[in-house]
Amino acid sequence: MRTASICGKSIPIISHRTIVVGSGAAGLASADYLHSFGEKDIAIVTEHMNCGTSRNAGSDKQTYYKLSISEDESDSVSEMANNLMSGKCVDGDLALCEAALSVRCFMHLVDLGVPFPCNEFSEYVGYKTDRDPRHRATSAGPYTSKMMTEALERSVRQRQIPIYDHHQVIRILTHNGAAAGLLCINTQKNTGSDAKTTPLYTVFLCDNIIYATGGPAGIYYDSVYPYGHHGSNGLAFEAGAAGRNLTEWQYGLASLNPRWNVSGTYMQSLPRFLSTDPDGNDKREFLLDYFTDKNQLLLNVFLKGYQWPLDIHKIDSGSSLIDVLVYLETKKNRRVFLDFTTDPCGGIDFGQLPEEAREYLSRTGACIDVPYNRLLHMNKPAADFYMNKGIDLSSTPLEIALCAQHNNGGLAIDNHWRTTLPGLFCVGEASCSHGVRRPGGSALNAGQVGALRAAKCIALSADHHSRDGAVSRETLHQIEEMIDLAESLPLSTNSNINACITGTQKLMSDIGAAFRNEADISSALVRIKNQLDSLAEICTVTGPCDLPSFFKYRDILISQLMYLHSMLDYIQANGKSRGSALYYRPDGIRPYDFLPETFTYSPEDENEPSQIQEIVYRDGEISVTWREPHPLPTRSEPFEDVWRDFRRREKC
Repeated sequence: MRTASICGKSIPIISHRTIVVGSGAAGLASADYLHSFGEKDIAIVTEHMNCGTSRNAGSDKQTYYKLSISEDESDSVSEMANNLMSGKCVDGDLALCEAALSVRCFMHLVDLGVPFPCNEFSEYVGYKTDRDPRHRATSAGPYTSKMMTEALERSVRQRQIPIYDHHQVIRILTHNGAAAGLLCINTQKNTGSDAKTTPLYTVFLCDNIIYATGGPAGIYYDSVYPYGHHGSNGLAFEAGAAGRNLTEWQYGLASLNPRWNVSGTYMQSLPRFLSTDPDGNDKREFLLDYFTDKNQLLLNVFLKGYQWPLDIHKIDSGSSLIDVLVYLETKKNRRVFLDFTTDPCGGIDFGQLPEEAREYLSRTGACIDVPYNRLLHMNKPAADFYMNKGIDLSSTPLEIALCAQHNNGGLAIDNHWRTTLPGLFCVGEASCSHGVRRPGGSALNAGQVGALRAAKCIALSADHHSRDGAVSRETLHQIEEMIDLAESLPLSTNSNINACITGTQKLMSDIGAAFRNEADISSALVRIKNQLDSLAEICTVTGPCDLPSFFKYRDILISQLMYLHSMLDYIQANGKSRGSALYYRPDGIRPYDFLPETFTYSPEDENEPSQIQEIVYRDGEISVTWREPHPLPTRSEPFEDVWRDFRRREKC
């Protein structure tokens, strides 16, 4: 490490061969694999070690998806890869890697101490998750990803890999069209008596960056992502990395405080859906306004347990109608709650329930009165979760909304998880290996596989750049640009940054979430572009303590610009509703008369050809291209040929 004077500030310059950005399960796995492959000149840079989705999110039974390896059920790498590709807009080479390495990555987590259950014969048994033809799913409980993160962190610390905590990336630095490092701002010690001696900025120079910053949670207001997680995709777009499938998200019902998916047993216990005015008065069981058959209502609520993401094909006479009705109720300026204290519909006759719900509740012995009692009987830890957060579901309704939960798109990557910007790799939710739909739990597997593939690629690479601490003129200009922008912000006794963030997040949730139309998106793009071009005029800060939030706001705006542009291009190229997104088309269908005109749509035929959308942001201009997915690679080489190529490749 050395220091350099830039813009009149003494800024530390730290050099490593490879830097991992992010401290979630994918980022920590990347560092762990790098070290095990012999890479010792590595470090982790993170905004906060204990923040992020992996450590702070979960669900009723958080799932890890892998090849089936128990009992006598047949399975194969090719079959799993084809299942992953069936979600549409998925490259075959990526699907093959995720299938082939799923067992290796899963067993690595087992060896690190993640308590995935096995039987007395050491078989890691599984269950079926959504969009899963086999029993590939497994779980260590509602905190599976948290356990993964903790186990990986223990390994990383045992390996004594340097961790630079409280460093928020505000620019990916480039040189000659390749990633060259990072400009970070200190998020911990930028106020108080030590502010004059603690550097506000730090520059990291490196050959490789593994970007593991999670999904762009900060672009939405209605979100189930943890409060500590906001993502940083905008900075990668700014640096020149392409985006892929940015239109494809998962949205579903979640509690607002705490943020948590209300999937699984929360729905299978058949709670009552209530709405109130903003002050909590005028309670109404509003779903009864839309269903003439109360048993059909109850079935749709039950099915939300394992059909949790909103699905366009399940709106017409399906469980996703519940998502739509909750959304519409909130747009009437009413609050929506799950009530576990009273049976819905004035009472339940379990013998009259449709077969799927009746058989499940009977088999589990849950045909008993009151949703809370059913929840306790089937899954006490699900009730305990809220109790530990100060919410007693036996007496307190739980406020919910339709929320953004996972981005199936992200940065475009190849089968080594390299982005289109040389030197920049991307793993975890920030990268795009998924398509329109995916099996539940496949995201956890994708993050671990991507970490292994990226680390192996770096370890086998012979490219080593000079890391003498010198900052190139091109890179220096990028650093100066960010510092000058921060210095140009007007000082005020009150900062408006948080209000700016909230305003643009609410705009995105209103027009760029599950329900989309061309006119609103076009209008929002103009507004967001104007905000991005006028940051120094519209933002005020009280001092350096507000700069981390300011740079988050800037990243959010760039991300929103890219995501909304992708949606607009999709509407103009196709415009059919698919996955978790309903696109308004006046020539489409409106399955129910009670739905607004904007819910007229044309569902995409699942047999239509798959096309992948890719988008690039360069010099203030956005360009979009479309292509067919890569086919599943064919493999029929003799063992000796593979062995020979392997020996040659591993020594390169």
